[in-house]
Amino acid sequence: MTHRNFFNHTALLIVDIVALISLFYASGLIRVALSGEDIPLFNSISLADFVFIIFIILFFMHSEKIYTFRYDFWQESKKILKSLFLSYLMALTLLALMKTNLYYSRLFITIYFALAMVWIPIIKRIAKRILYTFNGLNNGVLVLGEVEQVELFKKEFQANFYLGQHYSSTAYDSVIIVSKGMSKEVLDGLIARYLNQKGGLYLVPYVTDINFVHSNIMEYSNIRYNSIHIENRLLIRRNLWIKDISDKLVTFMILPFFLLLHGFITLAIKLDSKGAIFFKQPRLGKGNHDFLCYKYRTMFENSEHLLQAYLKEHPEEVSHYQIYHKYKNDPRITKVGHVLRATSLDELPQILNILKGEMSLVGPRPYMLNESAKLANHQEFILKVKPGITGLWQVSGRNNLTFKERNELEVWYIKNWFLWDDFVILIKTIKVVLMKIGAK
Repeated sequence: MTHRNFFNHTALLIVDIVALISLFYASGLIRVALSGEDIPLFNSISLADFVFIIFIILFFMHSEKIYTFRYDFWQESKKILKSLFLSYLMALTLLALMKTNLYYSRLFITIYFALAMVWIPIIKRIAKRILYTFNGLNNGVLVLGEVEQVELFKKEFQANFYLGQHYSSTAYDSVIIVSKGMSKEVLDGLIARYLNQKGGLYLVPYVTDINFVHSNIMEYSNIRYNSIHIENRLLIRRNLWIKDISDKLVTFMILPFFLLLHGFITLAIKLDSKGAIFFKQPRLGKGNHDFLCYKYRTMFENSEHLLQAYLKEHPEEVSHYQIYHKYKNDPRITKVGHVLRATSLDELPQILNILKGEMSLVGPRPYMLNESAKLANHQEFILKVKPGITGLWQVSGRNNLTFKERNELEVWYIKNWFLWDDFVILIKTIKVVLMKIGAK
């Protein structure tokens, strides 16, 4: 380990220790405030009595290599939450076995871990934002592969501060080999060369449309081979059941908020232009069965007449639509409609489609009936699952992506689905809506 990495890991460990100690006092204040007739008074404990739980948390986080490996924010956050959950279970188990669970407030411990699951990822992100502003703490990475692939990683290092990495062809701490386009002989030679020089050697497999993080590796020890077990995750009955249950739970949780917001939007639409509140359109659903997709009306009633007149004056919009399936400046959209589309609130009524079992919170976009043939060979994947209110393409560029690029992202999502990824996409959707990224 270099001095740079030692300092980095030590600094992050200290940040976590300070954060965990501060949460101890914050949890105590919340627990005292909750004391009442139904909740017994809180018998406060000292930090010295609680410190063993902090050690348990740090042990599990170290086991997940959080202090020795540079993860992406979302991957590290998942490992942090896993560590905290396991620590919570172990803490309660140890207290019960030692028969000290009556002395320790279980509500206090629950509050502590609930706060930690929110605060630790946030404080770690803030800490890395500060630490990695110092170039001396950033790791140099040599990327070997095709020019296009090397440029892709360079852009990622620049955009993703959380990694604390930058491209370097000379002073590097680790090496990434992108195997695409390489012969076996060249690949074996590079691995042999850099495995002897550097401990941090990473291999990007040629197959890029499978997320191997969720895969199991089978070892054939007698012949010294490995096989990677992969599966289409959203075609597994168990995963479909989990996704459907989570969709319903989250939808029922946000239903009161939807009803409140619906009242304001309904009034705004009525005051802005004549016509219905909802816009209903047949869309392609699971199994290639069409359904009525709900949206708030964002266009004038005589929209087609307005569009034809506009296209005669702006013929370049026709070619733009053929590529992106959207117009740059659509004359059919009302003033309120522009706001609803920019904030994606026009798609909020699709909550009704979720309750009817026709859509999911996250999934491929609900395609129009005339787009079925355009899906080409992607149709087999995309139409085997429910479409979603939001999805991977919405948080990966939206209108800046071509129709084909959207399809490829949606197929990747279906092949590699994981419940955590749905959570990440929902969080990113909130950011996209607030920043109005790519919305029209």
